[in-house]
This record gives sequence, C-alpha cells and structure tokens, in this order.
Amino acid sequence: MVDTTENGASKNRRRLTGTVVSDKMQKTVTVLVVRKVKHPLYNKVIGQSKKIHCDIGALKPSMGELVMIEECRPISKTKAWQVIEILRQAA
Repeated sequence: MVDTTENGASKNRRRLTGTVVSDKMQKTVTVLVVRKVKHPLYNKVIGQSKKIHCDIGALKPSMGELVMIEECRPISKTKAWQVIEILRQAA
C-alpha cells in the first residue's frame, strides 16, 4: 500500500540533487546529476553523470545553482522531473 499526501500524490518519489547546466528554455532547465559507483571488478569509484530535463514551476533557477529535483508524471516527451528547491545560489 502506498502512502498518499493530502492532495493524493504519492510520497514515494525519487529525489536527486544536481547542478543546473542550461536555463535557455522557457519552462525547463537541464540538470546534471553526478553519482559515485564502485566498479564491480576493479573496485574503483567512478563518477557517472546524467543530464535530466526538469520543469521549473514557480522557481527561477539559473545556471550553476545546486537544485533538488523530484520525479513526477510525464510533462512532455523528455520531461518527467520537476525542480522543488534551490539548495545553493550560483557564485
């Protein structure tokens, strides 16, 4: 059974932290998410990255800012994430 909030949305959504690398689109930003993975054979820690298109909603994140993103329903062909919080302003 899935817990739901007062508006009926699921609480079990993935949340990731990343850096905004592009803000050229109107309602979308591109966020670079980097994660560390241990190689199964060589036991070396490797950084893997992925660029994710995110809906901005009422927030206005700019390039270089650290943001928290959350998975949501598909908004377009490439957008299924939304920015929920700006963690650190750009320098």
